[in-house]
Amino acid sequence: MNYQDILYGVDDGVATIRFNRPQALNAMTLRMLDETRDAFAQCARDAKVRAVVLTGEGRAFSSGADLVANVKTPPLDAEGKLDLGLPLETHYNPLIAQMRSLPKPIICAVNGAAAGAAANVALFADLTIAARSAYFLQAFVNIALIPDAGGTWLLPRLVGPQRAMQLALLGERLPAETAQQWGMIAEVVDDDALMARALELARRLARGPTAAIARIKQAIHAASGNDLDTQLQLERTLQRDCGRGADFMEGVMAFTQKRKPNFKGS
Repeated sequence: MNYQDILYGVDDGVATIRFNRPQALNAMTLRMLDETRDAFAQCARDAKVRAVVLTGEGRAFSSGADLVANVKTPPLDAEGKLDLGLPLETHYNPLIAQMRSLPKPIICAVNGAAAGAAANVALFADLTIAARSAYFLQAFVNIALIPDAGGTWLLPRLVGPQRAMQLALLGERLPAETAQQWGMIAEVVDDDALMARALELARRLARGPTAAIARIKQAIHAASGNDLDTQLQLERTLQRDCGRGADFMEGVMAFTQKRKPNFKGS
């Protein structure tokens, strides 16, 4: 696919996906979502890719869905009625599911405004870091909508029901530093250090035991839907698989020999 609304590249085991509509604050078009999903599919297929960085070009991560495009070409159901659930079903929800199931770690570098659906896309990354000037905005209520792109599922789990309600009902900006204090994101860094830090983390993960990292991701994401017994059984299964991999033996040998491990992702 020839990308028009994103930039994609791979270097040193790290794939970088950039939303690339800076003139529109990276507002999300259906084409952008299709291209992002295609890029994530490439990441899944490419054995050279062992970690992914998702960010935005310019001064925003993304302002959310492109409302101008929606007005010009509104999504309609079979009867010709406006159907805002349709793009969720066909574009946004598949992207969230794809990010969740990707067997490689995703780091989101929030370089500015992350509003609407884009805020929730950012929070669905495995590690989310933000520039100090960045903010998150559940803007939906301001145009008489509900949080989507998984927001109503994710926010209560991240910050509890009261703070989730506050974010959703008031539709106010949440500064990056407050988001970190609330446990929504992992780190806040100075604006000019954001991409360097994101790539540092991504390269560290890319050098790591990526098969084990994929299983860590699987286990932690499964926990919110499992009872304790089910989660314990999942841990047993995944740990058995890890123990049979070459990286486990390499990790043990490196530990006993007092050297850095050379993980191959197997």
